[in-house]
Amino acid sequence: MGTSALCQNQNLKGYRIEGDEVVFTFNRNDYQSVSPDGFKPSIPFENLTIDNVVVAGQFNNWSMHRWKMKKVDENTYELRKKLSDFTDAFSWEFKFVINHEYWAEPSAQVSNTVQATKDGYHLNVLNLNLFTGAYPSKDGNVRFRLKGHEDAKEVILAGSFNKWNEHAFKMYKIDGGWEIILQLRPNDYQYRYIVDGLWMEDPTNPDRITNEFGEYNSHISIKENVTFILNGYPNAEKVILAGSFNDWNEQQIEMSKTKTGWTATVLLSGGKHHYKYIVDGNWIVDPDNPVKEYDDHGYINSVMMVK
Repeated sequence: MGTSALCQNQNLKGYRIEGDEVVFTFNRNDYQSVSPDGFKPSIPFENLTIDNVVVAGQFNNWSMHRWKMKKVDENTYELRKKLSDFTDAFSWEFKFVINHEYWAEPSAQVSNTVQATKDGYHLNVLNLNLFTGAYPSKDGNVRFRLKGHEDAKEVILAGSFNKWNEHAFKMYKIDGGWEIILQLRPNDYQYRYIVDGLWMEDPTNPDRITNEFGEYNSHISIKENVTFILNGYPNAEKVILAGSFNDWNEQQIEMSKTKTGWTATVLLSGGKHHYKYIVDGNWIVDPDNPVKEYDDHGYINSVMMVK
């Protein structure tokens, strides 16, 4: 398969993912006109001199000034932000602002355009949709593959990881079927394939959930290796890790002794997990973790967040 097929969907404009960063990219050639804030006529780009470009969206309250981009060349501007700047949301709407005044209008041919909204009101232009918790990547952690359908013109992957977007994640053709590789945050997801406009479940995945249409969504659970470390306790004979992730089992996860303490690595799904250590039969919270919560029974537990 060609290397271009493994890259982020080429119809996704306005950003790319590099490691733990989102790189917002404005290229003048992707836009034909701009619109002033409000319902005023659009202005062709050829009639406008660009002094600066700003990224505005839900993540910065649609500020037309804060996230200023750096000029790369005559037509291109970029801004790098950490994925962690986008909290737990996997999808954000955003637009580019020219000269702190005009909204750039992307071409309707761009697959990640959606109707723009600001303060609950629809803007008179489209904007771009950014997926930070789910995006195509040749180094992704989940490979979706649909066998057959070799005569199909287009196959789309849609799911809860991209708000069931019917255009964003186009699969690429391989020998014997279709494929796409995504980087997904740990969580439980539902998904379906759209083959030339027809929705279908994954025929090779027996894990499925009934949806509101009386059909089935395929289900996948993405987990991540999380290492728990308890420092100290060199004289302890046995240390157990117990938590909400294993129904507080007092025997299942025995920690290994190290030079500085005890450690255990477990696979966890995304979200919040309560846990404690059992040191020679004595239950303790994690002394190095300041995040603690009461559970439904009034006990205080340490908290591990997996994102």
